[in-house]
Amino acid sequence: MKEKELRRSMAVFTIGTVMKLTDLTARQIRYYEEQGLVLPQRTETNRRMYSLKDIDRLLEVKDYLNDGLNMIAIRRIYEEKANKQQKPPEKVEHSLTDEDVRRILYQEILNQSSFIPGDKNSWSR
Repeated sequence: MKEKELRRSMAVFTIGTVMKLTDLTARQIRYYEEQGLVLPQRTETNRRMYSLKDIDRLLEVKDYLNDGLNMIAIRRIYEEKANKQQKPPEKVEHSLTDEDVRRILYQEILNQSSFIPGDKNSWSR
């Protein structure tokens, strides 16, 4: 993980600081946590600690709500993003050219027959 990404993942903000940065109430932030939209780390004393990524996510959720999406739609968006990140990249299919097809066909003919180019007796086998 790159240092920038590592720093953005460090949980260093308390809920009070997050409230000021996001203009959300503590109840709203806890509700989004209940919904699985943000997962703050906990200290030994069970205090919530948020990272910059968590703050970005809360602001994004706030924007989605302002755009008229409901919680089900927002959760679905994040589930789809998580699924895309877990899937291996799909193979890109390349179209075969006529030359590719001829070469493959030629190789198959050679493999299936006992024809050896340059051997005069290979046709009679």
